[in-house]
Amino acid sequence: MGTDSRAARALLARARTLHLQTGNLLNWGRLRKKCPSTHSEEELPDVLECTVSHAVEKINPDEREEMKVSAKLFIVGSNSSSTRNAVDMACSVLGVAQLDSVIIASPPTEDGVNLSLQHLQPYWEELENLVQSKKIVAIGTSDLDKTQLEQLYQWAQVKPNSNQVNLASCCVMPPDLTAFAKQFDIQLLTHNDPKELLSEASFQEALRESIPDIQAHEWVPLWLLRYSVIVKSRGIIKSKGYILQAKRRGS
Repeated sequence: MGTDSRAARALLARARTLHLQTGNLLNWGRLRKKCPSTHSEEELPDVLECTVSHAVEKINPDEREEMKVSAKLFIVGSNSSSTRNAVDMACSVLGVAQLDSVIIASPPTEDGVNLSLQHLQPYWEELENLVQSKKIVAIGTSDLDKTQLEQLYQWAQVKPNSNQVNLASCCVMPPDLTAFAKQFDIQLLTHNDPKELLSEASFQEALRESIPDIQAHEWVPLWLLRYSVIVKSRGIIKSKGYILQAKRRGS
């Protein structure tokens, strides 16, 4: 079995742990484009990109107005430039000029450090730039409490239009958050994503399973983006998937 096949099988197995349905396929073309006929670690590029989804197909331009393209971005490495990279790649994969909405999961912080506006600012500024350059229509947040959401709203030039709440940690929407969101027309949504969707350790494990003799500890995931394409008039999901980027340390 070739290395591309082993890599695809390992990444597909990993993707299934990220709540994808059985039968989803790896976009082989994108993996090969970045890592053609790789048989040893020395041949690996400094950046790996792959897409796991229901047979990825670009959106027909004639149907674009009928589709809502949404994404949620999970930052794994602490680098705000990952935001633009992820959005650009999603647009390229789906064949669109613009995403209708992007929600950013709370960026990583050091152990014992609470998320603050200072942590959010560089990522939000990147999102604002993408809105201003018409790459995104609307932007939202995830797991912010009332104080955090209020601080971001007051500081931001482009206001968040939504905030996701994990009902695993709160069975009922907090009244103060609900009141603030209603006052400023922020949509409150729910989600059930784990706190850490893809850890560095689990990604490295997938690499060990896929490429013999690789120094997996040298590779770190930068970001993971989950997208969905919904037919507006019918409310059904036409396609969904994940896009991932990883980088060799020090490159």
